[in-house]
Amino acid sequence: MNSKKIYIVRHGQTDFNLRNIVQGSGVDSSLNERGQAQAKAFFETYKEVAFDKIYTSVLQRTVQSVQSFIDLGIPHEKLVGLNEISWGTKEGHPITPEEDEYYHYMLKQWQLGNTSLCIEKGESPDDVVKRMKPAVEHILQQTTEQTVLICMHGRAIRILLCHLLNYPLKSMDMFEHQNLCLYQLTYTGSMFSVECYNDVRHLRLVP
Repeated sequence: MNSKKIYIVRHGQTDFNLRNIVQGSGVDSSLNERGQAQAKAFFETYKEVAFDKIYTSVLQRTVQSVQSFIDLGIPHEKLVGLNEISWGTKEGHPITPEEDEYYHYMLKQWQLGNTSLCIEKGESPDDVVKRMKPAVEHILQQTTEQTVLICMHGRAIRILLCHLLNYPLKSMDMFEHQNLCLYQLTYTGSMFSVECYNDVRHLRLVP
């Protein structure tokens, strides 16, 4: 497989983010005004990068976050494997103290290595890796694409980075993220290295 430069960004802010409502793969929310401003700031900073292809999840908040690049005519493909983890019955509901307690219980279990443990009627980190692998293989097999932009979701990014860098999934919370943050990776054809970690410098002028 050929070498690649891979830019991975989380989607911009949504009202669900702002209001602490659980999103996940079953909630197709759109960017709010701040999220649109974050997307614009990212575009203005990186519009000169010669991206060969753009990949997003199938959810509109990721597409909206990179729409300005798509409007340049850069080829774009949606992959369900890049979707956020499913939070099951918790999706679309505010994070109450009870929900927050359940959330932190699940995170603790995953940190202990119980990454096959599913959220109620949702997915486990192991499930996400299973559906993510074909998407990753598809991206890496494209020999004409040297520089790609991927827009996806917070928990899914943490899982993806563990998968690419050969970290155990229990370590995923070491990868921090914010709305419209950037991770930049280099792929040599056999291994990945992180060149840029949770970079938000492009958001300096966003109010």
